[in-house]
Amino acid sequence: MAPVRDVCVIGLGLIGGSLLRASAASGRTTWGAAVSEVDADAASRAGYDVTTDVEAALHRAAAADAVVVLAVPLPAVENLLRLVAQHAAHCLLTDVVSVKGPMLDAVRRRAPYTRYVGGHPMTGTAESGWLAGEEALFQGAAWVVGVEEDTDLEAWAEVTRLVLDVGAFAVPLPADSHDEAVARISHLPHLFAAILATVGAQGGPLAMSLAAGSYRDGTRVAGSSPELVRAMTEGNRDALLPIVDEALGRLGAARGSLASTGGLAATINAGHEGALALSAARDAARSGVRISLTAPDARDGLIALGERGGHITSLDEDVAVGEVN
Repeated sequence: MAPVRDVCVIGLGLIGGSLLRASAASGRTTWGAAVSEVDADAASRAGYDVTTDVEAALHRAAAADAVVVLAVPLPAVENLLRLVAQHAAHCLLTDVVSVKGPMLDAVRRRAPYTRYVGGHPMTGTAESGWLAGEEALFQGAAWVVGVEEDTDLEAWAEVTRLVLDVGAFAVPLPADSHDEAVARISHLPHLFAAILATVGAQGGPLAMSLAAGSYRDGTRVAGSSPELVRAMTEGNRDALLPIVDEALGRLGAARGSLASTGGLAATINAGHEGALALSAARDAARSGVRISLTAPDARDGLIALGERGGHITSLDEDVAVGEVN
């Protein structure tokens, strides 16, 4: 079994800060860096090993052969990867960026000698910054761990061990499958929340005084940092555009039906079935799966598991143990 590596987290907002906390709590030697002096100071005051000197943190990672985790928005990735290439060029590299295709392209261009395995934890809140983070944020959460044709499966296993150590379960997926899925269940909802919040606010004080649960639920993520929402939605443009078209088609059909017959049964019923599908997926019985990471078809097996909605729950030497519906 590979050694348990130290962890260097670059970026200490909600996700990076939570990962620093959770990784340290798991027993790993962990340190971090943040450009934000506010976040770095708050983390240091909380007792964590943190600096604002990103280059120094990366030098330390190279010396310790640590896992480097990039926890910054996509627009900040290019410059950070230049520093990684200069100071930690051969480290095991992962990230928590919410768009994987552009991230993979950037790593291949800017830091081609790192052993890169993409990552994306499917959890979070509408808050941001170090103070929004919490050690238990990843407990029971899905965490996509990238599998491409050229992915080093030993590196994949090490990143997966880190994911499991902080309480999440790993979902093996290639970048294109990830980006299409999150366009549907994350990025489009962010756009809808923004539109709902805008339309509601146009109703003025009366509308706001009457707003209750359905409005709060539908607009919750509109309270997220606009810069972070723009980074993930604009960064996933290629995958998001056809999903927006699909949503507009459904809205157009609902509008046409309301105008012509006054009925919205097709739209409402389809939405209800969609909500039930989420509940059914969560409640479905699962069967065990074991995938040998040394088998010639290991990558195909991992991807097939992830694309069927399965996930990895543990690693036993060179065998990934998972569950699937």
